Amino acid sequence: MAQVRPDEVSAILREQLSNVKTEAELEEVGTVLQVGDGVARIYGLSKAQAGELLEFDNGLRAMVLNLEEDNVGAVLFGDSKLVKEGDNVKRTKSIASIQVGEGMLGRVVDTLGHPIDGKGPIEGDLFEMPLERKAPGVIYRQPVNEPLQTGIKAIDSMIPIGRGQRELIIGDRQTGKTAVAIDTILNQKEFYERGEPVFCIYVAIGQKASTVAGIVAALEKGGALPYSVVVSAAASEPAPMQFFAPFTGACIGEFFRDTGR
Repeated sequence: MAQVRPDEVSAILREQLSNVKTEAELEEVGTVLQVGDGVARIYGLSKAQAGELLEFDNGLRAMVLNLEEDNVGAVLFGDSKLVKEGDNVKRTKSIASIQVGEGMLGRVVDTLGHPIDGKGPIEGDLFEMPLERKAPGVIYRQPVNEPLQTGIKAIDSMIPIGRGQRELIIGDRQTGKTAVAIDTILNQKEFYERGEPVFCIYVAIGQKASTVAGIVAALEKGGALPYSVVVSAAASEPAPMQFFAPFTGACIGEFFRDTGR
């Protein structure tokens, strides 16, 4: 029979007792009143903030948008069939945000910043960036003084496009809007090879998953993935995921802006 050593027993007990929390932890929990079309009405979260993340018992997350007198309205970041009347919801006390870092380059992510390309988790240091941020004032912005070459001679010669400005590509379906954007991304390869990369973020909203896969394959074939990020909110995704996809793209871009690129 093995001999019991009192010093070992006391050491184990000491270790277990050190992790015991005697303070009561309070969580604000609400109840779902109704759900439909990707929106849930929740009762009992009187201290919830606009833009705050909420979590359901099944792990599904939602974001507070409406703050009404006796309930809050939240958009669901997932299938509304997973939520039913009477479900419990708890506050996370954090504003809706995603994890952003250098490791996102060359990856395909969803609206919440989770990789969906089957290449495993995003590696490297990740920083939490809020989905909605106040833009810097005009005074603090760097002036637009450097051109962005698209690689299409007709556009580069006639239309001045500068780094840091917005440019709308407008046209009917099947007129080549996406082709212009993809060609522009592919044309930035020379800057990447020169060590002065122009980071490109392509946000696909409401497109078929097969179309997005084709775009990723074109970027990979052209050697453009190492300096690109693809954010995909396919047509099959819930409406809130499609709505917040551009916010995610802007959030990733702001990370590179804030780190001086």
